[in-house]
Amino acid sequence: MPYKYKPLSLKKVKSCKLKTRASKVRRDIVGTPFSKGSFKDFLRSLPDILSAKDFKSVVKAIVRAHNNSRPVILGMGAHPIKVGLSPIVINLMEQGIVTALAMNGACIVHDYELALMGHTSEDVDVELCRGTFGMAEETGRGLNRAINSGIKKGYGIGRAVGENIAKGKFLNKELSILAAASRRSIPVSVHVAIGTDIIHMHPSADGKSMGEGSMRDFRLLSSVVSDLKGGVYINLGSAVILPEVFLKAVAVTRNLKKPVRNFTTVNMDCIQHYRARENVLRRPVLSGGTSYALTGHHEIMFPLLAAAVLEETGV
Repeated sequence: MPYKYKPLSLKKVKSCKLKTRASKVRRDIVGTPFSKGSFKDFLRSLPDILSAKDFKSVVKAIVRAHNNSRPVILGMGAHPIKVGLSPIVINLMEQGIVTALAMNGACIVHDYELALMGHTSEDVDVELCRGTFGMAEETGRGLNRAINSGIKKGYGIGRAVGENIAKGKFLNKELSILAAASRRSIPVSVHVAIGTDIIHMHPSADGKSMGEGSMRDFRLLSSVVSDLKGGVYINLGSAVILPEVFLKAVAVTRNLKKPVRNFTTVNMDCIQHYRARENVLRRPVLSGGTSYALTGHHEIMFPLLAAAVLEETGV
């Protein structure tokens, strides 16, 4: 039986002139070899294409926000702390680049342990099998005490823990993001999901205090977000909690008729997750703004971003 199809003839194919065809890659945007010079020179050597172009755009957005006295909010999960980025974040606060922070509950655990002992991040597999995972006495007792005491003063969790570390006997408090925020009166909010953090397993945990403190911090973050026009929101390593919280902060501020539009959002993670993509990058800027996804390892990408911003601002 003969085949139904025969090879297609290409004799009548129409071609076009390469000279007039639109192209996405041009000689004026390709990269150049870097030999020596400043970090700014290195950035200029990068191609002005795809992620390299986005990286440069994020740098420009942060620098523009800084120069115009607009907010730069860093929302973060605990992973950036666990890969050693605390000094980088603290320096950005001290240089006036990062003007507010939002954290999930795990952040305060690792920040507290670093400040107290100079080390953090246990081996979950080993400790879980032993029945001792999350049971560090100093962490559970100290953090719950700080939260419970701070709530009685009218604080949110961020201020309560930050002030406790800043004023307490912590041999490594220079590593504490929360203490640095407390010293500089930078708003820092902590957004807790009950049962997600090891301190919730300790007998001193008070759900009423955690709920009240986290609610106060949501309202604090919403106040910061209400001023976000012309600013930047960076989501660093939070796949669920912070993207959800940020979206609700945007929603409530717009409901209150605040001009929360025309800002820049950035998501930095090893994988671009659904909630970060939708609740950080897409939905908040539908009515005005720009968003960028920078994909890569936090311990490489965030120091590069920080260095680029500091180089551009000259601080």
